[in-house]
Amino acid sequence: MNITFIGGGNMAGAMIGGLIKQGWTPASITVIEIAAAARAQLESRLKVKTAPAVDATALAADCIVLAVKPQQMREVAQALSAFLRAQLVITIAAGIRLVDLSRWLGGHPRIVRVMPNTPALALAGISALYAAPGVDAEDRTAAEQILGAVGATVWLDREQDLDAVTAVSGSGPAYVFYFIEALERAAGELGLGQDAARKLALETFVGAVKLACESGESPATLRARVTSKGGTTERALLSLEADGVKDAIARAVRAAAERSRELGDELGKD
Repeated sequence: MNITFIGGGNMAGAMIGGLIKQGWTPASITVIEIAAAARAQLESRLKVKTAPAVDATALAADCIVLAVKPQQMREVAQALSAFLRAQLVITIAAGIRLVDLSRWLGGHPRIVRVMPNTPALALAGISALYAAPGVDAEDRTAAEQILGAVGATVWLDREQDLDAVTAVSGSGPAYVFYFIEALERAAGELGLGQDAARKLALETFVGAVKLACESGESPATLRARVTSKGGTTERALLSLEADGVKDAIARAVRAAAERSRELGDELGKD
Protein backbone atom coordinates (compact mmCIF):
# COMPACT_ATOMS: atom_id res chain seq x y z
CA MET A 1 0.00 0.00 0.00
CA ASN A 2 1.27 3.46 -0.92
CA ILE A 3 0.61 6.31 1.52
CA THR A 4 0.69 10.06 1.05
CA PHE A 5 0.92 12.28 4.11
CA ILE A 6 -0.31 15.85 3.74
CA GLY A 7 1.69 17.72 6.35
CA GLY A 8 5.16 16.74 7.49
CA GLY A 9 5.18 17.84 11.13
CA ASN A 10 6.17 15.93 14.26
CA MET A 11 3.22 13.55 14.30
CA ALA A 12 3.54 12.71 10.63
CA GLY A 13 7.27 12.16 11.09
CA ALA A 14 6.62 9.85 14.03
CA MET A 15 4.08 7.82 12.06
CA ILE A 16 6.39 7.53 9.07
CA GLY A 17 9.31 6.49 11.27
CA GLY A 18 7.12 3.87 12.94
CA LEU A 19 5.93 2.51 9.60
CA ILE A 20 9.48 2.19 8.32
CA LYS A 21 10.52 0.37 11.50
CA GLN A 22 7.67 -2.05 10.87
CA GLY A 23 9.00 -2.82 7.41
CA TRP A 24 7.28 -0.33 5.14
CA THR A 25 9.62 0.93 2.42
CA PRO A 26 10.36 4.66 2.18
CA ALA A 27 9.56 4.42 -1.54
CA SER A 28 5.92 3.67 -0.65
CA ILE A 29 5.54 6.93 1.30
CA THR A 30 5.17 10.48 -0.02
CA VAL A 31 4.91 13.62 2.09
CA ILE A 32 3.36 16.85 0.87
CA GLU A 33 4.89 19.69 2.89
CA ILE A 34 5.05 23.35 1.92
CA ALA A 35 8.17 24.16 3.98
CA ALA A 36 11.34 23.44 2.02
CA ALA A 37 13.45 22.91 5.14
CA ALA A 38 11.00 20.36 6.49
CA ARG A 39 10.96 18.52 3.15
CA ALA A 40 14.74 18.36 3.10
CA GLN A 41 14.83 16.98 6.62
CA LEU A 42 12.23 14.30 5.84
CA GLU A 43 14.12 13.25 2.72
CA SER A 44 17.43 13.10 4.59
CA ARG A 45 16.21 11.42 7.78
CA LEU A 46 13.53 9.07 6.48
CA LYS A 47 14.43 8.77 2.77
CA VAL A 48 10.81 9.36 1.71
CA LYS A 49 9.61 11.22 -1.36
CA THR A 50 8.31 14.75 -0.83
CA ALA A 51 6.36 17.34 -2.78
CA PRO A 52 5.61 21.01 -2.12
CA ALA A 53 1.93 20.97 -3.07
CA VAL A 54 -1.10 18.78 -3.68
CA ASP A 55 -1.20 17.40 -7.21
CA ALA A 56 -2.26 14.23 -9.03
CA THR A 57 1.22 12.69 -8.93
CA ALA A 58 1.69 13.19 -5.21
CA LEU A 59 -1.77 11.77 -4.54
CA ALA A 60 -1.26 8.59 -6.55
CA ALA A 61 -1.63 6.57 -3.35
CA ASP A 62 -3.96 4.05 -1.76
CA CYS A 63 -4.24 6.01 1.47
CA ILE A 64 -3.99 9.71 2.29
CA VAL A 65 -3.20 10.84 5.83
CA LEU A 66 -4.24 14.40 6.64
CA ALA A 67 -1.72 15.62 9.21
CA VAL A 68 -2.22 19.38 9.06
CA LYS A 69 -3.43 21.74 11.78
CA PRO A 70 -7.22 21.83 12.29
CA GLN A 71 -7.33 25.48 11.21
CA GLN A 72 -5.74 24.51 7.87
CA MET A 73 -7.98 21.52 7.18
CA ARG A 74 -10.77 23.21 5.22
CA GLU A 75 -8.35 24.80 2.73
CA VAL A 76 -6.31 21.60 2.36
CA ALA A 77 -9.40 19.40 1.96
CA GLN A 78 -10.92 21.65 -0.67
CA ALA A 79 -7.66 21.60 -2.65
CA LEU A 80 -7.47 17.84 -2.23
CA SER A 81 -11.02 17.22 -3.46
CA ALA A 82 -10.07 18.02 -7.07
CA PHE A 83 -7.58 15.12 -7.13
CA LEU A 84 -9.31 12.62 -4.83
CA ARG A 85 -10.41 9.31 -6.30
CA ALA A 86 -11.46 6.44 -4.03
CA GLN A 87 -8.55 6.51 -1.57
CA LEU A 88 -8.90 5.84 2.10
CA VAL A 89 -8.51 9.16 3.94
CA ILE A 90 -7.26 9.25 7.53
CA THR A 91 -7.42 12.50 9.48
CA ILE A 92 -5.53 13.13 12.72
CA ALA A 93 -6.74 16.73 13.11
CA ALA A 94 -8.46 17.42 16.43
CA GLY A 95 -12.01 18.70 16.38
CA ILE A 96 -12.80 18.29 12.66
CA ARG A 97 -15.96 16.20 12.38
CA LEU A 98 -16.42 13.70 9.59
CA VAL A 99 -19.55 15.35 8.21
CA ASP A 100 -17.61 18.60 7.71
CA LEU A 101 -14.47 16.96 6.32
CA SER A 102 -16.51 14.84 3.94
CA ARG A 103 -18.34 17.93 2.72
CA TRP A 104 -15.06 19.76 2.09
CA LEU A 105 -13.81 16.68 0.23
CA GLY A 106 -16.82 16.75 -2.10
CA GLY A 107 -18.79 14.05 -0.29
CA HIS A 108 -15.93 11.54 -0.01
CA PRO A 109 -17.15 8.56 2.07
CA ARG A 110 -13.97 6.61 2.97
CA ILE A 111 -12.70 8.54 5.99
CA VAL A 112 -11.30 7.42 9.34
CA ARG A 113 -10.98 10.03 12.06
CA VAL A 114 -8.18 9.49 14.57
CA MET A 115 -7.11 11.11 17.84
CA PRO A 116 -3.46 10.16 18.51
CA ASN A 117 -1.30 11.62 21.27
CA THR A 118 2.26 12.90 21.53
CA PRO A 119 3.87 9.77 23.04
CA ALA A 120 3.57 8.55 19.44
CA LEU A 121 6.85 10.45 19.01
CA ALA A 122 8.42 7.72 21.19
CA LEU A 123 6.34 5.00 19.45
CA ALA A 124 4.36 4.69 22.70
CA GLY A 125 1.16 6.49 21.78
CA ILE A 126 -2.49 5.54 22.03
CA SER A 127 -4.81 6.37 19.14
CA ALA A 128 -8.60 6.21 19.12
CA LEU A 129 -10.19 5.61 15.72
CA TYR A 130 -13.70 6.17 14.38
CA ALA A 131 -14.74 5.04 10.90
CA ALA A 132 -17.33 6.68 8.67
CA PRO A 133 -20.08 4.36 7.38
CA GLY A 134 -18.36 4.18 3.98
CA VAL A 135 -15.26 2.51 5.48
CA ASP A 136 -15.09 -1.26 5.04
CA ALA A 137 -13.23 -3.92 7.03
CA GLU A 138 -10.17 -3.72 4.78
CA ASP A 139 -9.96 0.04 5.30
CA ARG A 140 -10.25 -0.41 9.06
CA THR A 141 -7.40 -2.90 9.01
CA ALA A 142 -5.24 -0.51 6.99
CA ALA A 143 -5.96 2.39 9.35
CA GLU A 144 -5.16 0.24 12.36
CA GLN A 145 -1.85 -0.85 10.83
CA ILE A 146 -0.83 2.74 10.12
CA LEU A 147 -1.68 4.06 13.59
CA GLY A 148 -0.41 0.88 15.21
CA ALA A 149 3.04 1.84 13.97
CA VAL A 150 3.25 4.43 16.77
CA GLY A 151 1.49 2.66 19.61
CA ALA A 152 -1.75 1.07 20.75
CA THR A 153 -5.13 1.60 19.08
CA VAL A 154 -8.77 1.48 20.14
CA TRP A 155 -11.88 1.71 17.94
CA LEU A 156 -14.88 3.81 18.95
CA ASP A 157 -18.51 3.17 18.07
CA ARG A 158 -19.56 6.83 18.33
CA GLU A 159 -17.80 9.83 16.83
CA GLN A 160 -18.85 12.09 19.71
CA ASP A 161 -16.71 9.95 22.02
CA LEU A 162 -13.65 11.49 20.37
CA ASP A 163 -14.26 14.62 22.44
CA ALA A 164 -13.77 12.54 25.60
CA VAL A 165 -10.75 10.82 24.06
CA THR A 166 -9.24 14.21 23.23
CA ALA A 167 -9.70 15.26 26.85
CA VAL A 168 -8.34 12.03 28.36
CA SER A 169 -5.53 10.75 26.14
CA GLY A 170 -5.06 13.54 23.61
CA SER A 171 -4.47 16.17 26.29
CA GLY A 172 -3.52 13.58 28.90
CA PRO A 173 0.26 13.65 28.41
CA ALA A 174 0.20 17.32 29.47
CA TYR A 175 -1.49 16.33 32.74
CA VAL A 176 1.22 13.75 33.37
CA PHE A 177 3.99 16.23 32.58
CA TYR A 178 2.28 18.72 34.91
CA PHE A 179 2.36 16.20 37.76
CA ILE A 180 5.99 15.32 37.01
CA GLU A 181 6.85 19.03 37.15
CA ALA A 182 5.12 19.33 40.53
CA LEU A 183 6.84 16.22 41.92
CA GLU A 184 10.22 17.40 40.69
CA ARG A 185 9.68 20.83 42.23
CA ALA A 186 8.65 19.32 45.56
CA ALA A 187 11.79 17.16 45.55
CA GLY A 188 13.89 20.26 45.01
CA GLU A 189 12.13 22.11 47.81
CA LEU A 190 12.98 19.19 50.11
CA GLY A 191 16.66 19.69 49.31
CA LEU A 192 17.34 17.19 46.53
CA GLY A 193 19.57 18.28 43.66
CA GLN A 194 18.05 18.99 40.25
CA ASP A 195 19.40 15.87 38.55
CA ALA A 196 18.29 13.58 41.36
CA ALA A 197 14.89 15.27 41.60
CA ARG A 198 14.20 14.83 37.89
CA LYS A 199 15.40 11.24 37.74
CA LEU A 200 13.37 10.25 40.79
CA ALA A 201 10.22 11.90 39.40
CA LEU A 202 10.59 10.42 35.91
CA GLU A 203 11.54 6.90 36.95
CA THR A 204 8.75 6.81 39.52
CA PHE A 205 6.23 7.45 36.74
CA VAL A 206 7.89 4.98 34.38
CA GLY A 207 7.93 2.25 37.01
CA ALA A 208 4.42 2.90 38.31
CA VAL A 209 2.91 2.84 34.82
CA LYS A 210 4.84 -0.32 33.93
CA LEU A 211 3.56 -2.00 37.09
CA ALA A 212 -0.01 -0.88 36.37
CA CYS A 213 0.20 -2.21 32.80
CA GLU A 214 1.77 -5.55 33.69
CA SER A 215 0.12 -6.46 37.00
CA GLY A 216 -3.43 -6.69 35.70
CA GLU A 217 -4.66 -5.06 38.90
CA SER A 218 -6.62 -1.83 39.20
CA PRO A 219 -4.85 1.43 40.04
CA ALA A 220 -6.93 1.59 43.24
CA THR A 221 -5.61 -1.81 44.35
CA LEU A 222 -2.02 -0.86 43.56
CA ARG A 223 -2.42 2.44 45.38
CA ALA A 224 -3.79 0.68 48.47
CA ARG A 225 -0.78 -1.65 48.55
CA VAL A 226 1.59 1.31 48.79
CA THR A 227 -0.50 2.99 51.48
CA SER A 228 0.29 1.72 54.97
CA LYS A 229 -1.99 2.76 57.81
CA GLY A 230 -0.44 5.73 59.56
CA GLY A 231 2.45 5.89 57.12
CA THR A 232 3.98 8.50 54.86
CA THR A 233 1.95 7.66 51.76
CA GLU A 234 -1.32 7.83 53.66
CA ARG A 235 -0.39 11.28 54.96
CA ALA A 236 0.35 12.46 51.42
CA LEU A 237 -2.87 11.03 49.99
CA LEU A 238 -4.96 12.55 52.77
CA SER A 239 -3.43 15.91 51.87
CA LEU A 240 -4.33 15.41 48.19
CA GLU A 241 -7.89 14.43 49.12
CA ALA A 242 -8.23 17.48 51.39
CA ASP A 243 -7.17 19.69 48.49
CA GLY A 244 -9.71 18.06 46.17
CA VAL A 245 -7.09 17.00 43.64
CA LYS A 246 -9.11 14.08 42.23
CA ASP A 247 -12.17 16.29 41.69
CA ALA A 248 -9.97 19.01 40.16
CA ILE A 249 -8.58 16.51 37.64
CA ALA A 250 -12.11 15.43 36.70
CA ARG A 251 -13.15 19.06 36.21
CA ALA A 252 -10.08 19.68 34.05
CA VAL A 253 -10.87 16.70 31.81
CA ARG A 254 -14.49 17.83 31.44
CA ALA A 255 -13.25 21.32 30.51
CA ALA A 256 -11.01 19.84 27.81
CA ALA A 257 -13.88 17.74 26.42
CA GLU A 258 -16.10 20.81 26.28
CA ARG A 259 -13.40 22.74 24.44
CA SER A 260 -13.10 19.88 21.94
CA ARG A 261 -16.83 20.13 21.23
CA GLU A 262 -16.55 23.90 20.84
CA LEU A 263 -13.69 23.53 18.36
CA GLY A 264 -15.78 21.12 16.31
CA ASP A 265 -18.57 23.70 16.15
CA GLU A 266 -16.19 26.56 15.32
CA LEU A 267 -14.10 24.78 12.71
CA GLY A 268 -17.08 23.19 10.97
CA LYS A 269 -18.89 26.44 10.24
CA ASP A 270 -19.25 27.40 6.58
